[in-house]
Amino acid sequence: MLDDFLIRAALAGVGLALAAGPLGCFVVWRRMAYFGDATAHAAILGVALALAFSLSIFAGTLGVALLMALTVSTLAGRGWAMDTTLGVLAHSALAFGLIAISFVHGVRVDLEAYLFGDILAVSRSDLVFIWTGATLVLALLAWRWSALLTATLSEDLAQASGLNPARERLVLTLALAVVVAVAIKVVGALLIAAMLIIPAAAARSFARTPEAMALFAILIGAASALGGLFASLHFDTPAGPSIIAVAAVIFAAAVSFGALRQRA
Repeated sequence: MLDDFLIRAALAGVGLALAAGPLGCFVVWRRMAYFGDATAHAAILGVALALAFSLSIFAGTLGVALLMALTVSTLAGRGWAMDTTLGVLAHSALAFGLIAISFVHGVRVDLEAYLFGDILAVSRSDLVFIWTGATLVLALLAWRWSALLTATLSEDLAQASGLNPARERLVLTLALAVVVAVAIKVVGALLIAAMLIIPAAAARSFARTPEAMALFAILIGAASALGGLFASLHFDTPAGPSIIAVAAVIFAAAVSFGALRQRA
């Protein structure tokens, strides 16, 4: 069955949705969208380093994404003006990554695949990485769920409850780095943040509890991946952008549904 490229692509999309859904909720709750952008853009530099040193793309993107996420998290903890700092880091990382790839000789590099994803070319080994990463992220978030919610609600409340907000921020940092490494092949560095934010934002209109919002975010992310694949094949459009476009349509429908429910 896994010899069918469509089956592999569908499994890759669902695997990414499993990890990105719950994590995306925390990104939305904590207003970390630009944080996710900076980490995702750094993945291109990880791709360049992996190609230059003949490493796994997954290992290269994970290492650089983790380094960027830790840098941003450290700066946030020291009270830096994060809007400007994240803007500088996000676009600088992307620029240096694109320049670094141009210096990689002897390797044919399809930049579009890393910028916008190439889910239709997912291999069996890619599936192993994607589902292993998704499982790790889900396990990490499930283990720290209550503590993460408390720290998200109020850092003062978290400290009063005996929790360390910096440790919970580190948990999210680790999870974000893993999701970036997992998503690079599916939707690409430029669209990873959208896969985190849009399903979670759409889930707000249907959920009444944090747990329900995380579940709806997973379902919307999976529906976006499968719908985007269908649209890509039917209309001959790029798969990664098609996935995000379907997610955006679902978001618009969810917002409309929420508005109608409030009026009723």
